[in-house]
Amino acid sequence: MLKYGVIGASNTLITLVAFYLLNTLVGLSYGIANVIGYVLGVINSFVWNRNWVFKTHNSVKREALLFGIGFLICLALQGFVSWLLLEVLDWKNMAEISWLPMKNTGQNIVMVVAMVFYTLANYVYNRVVTFKETEK
Repeated sequence: MLKYGVIGASNTLITLVAFYLLNTLVGLSYGIANVIGYVLGVINSFVWNRNWVFKTHNSVKREALLFGIGFLICLALQGFVSWLLLEVLDWKNMAEISWLPMKNTGQNIVMVVAMVFYTLANYVYNRVVTFKETEK
């Protein structure tokens, strides 16, 4: 679990930095910046989880396919949580916080909250489905 946490921290950093740069500095929409950030994080995640965390010896193609499916499922969950917070609870109109060097405060906070949901669901999925040792 500690190794998964280390990889998760690196994925989170990659995803958040990409999101911040693309959404706040470049001006891409929340959705596009979110997907690009997650794709960058998921590539990092697959390589490290397969080789360092779970150390499986199953088919790389099989695991990559299952990992991709899990990514899409968890990204959809993250998107739903983001939509709920941004649109239904109206966090997108959250007031700017003067000591934080960012625009789109609500969007950045929603990104972090939704990421927690993604991370928990993704760990469970990968532990139970993707990197489960198959019988030989």
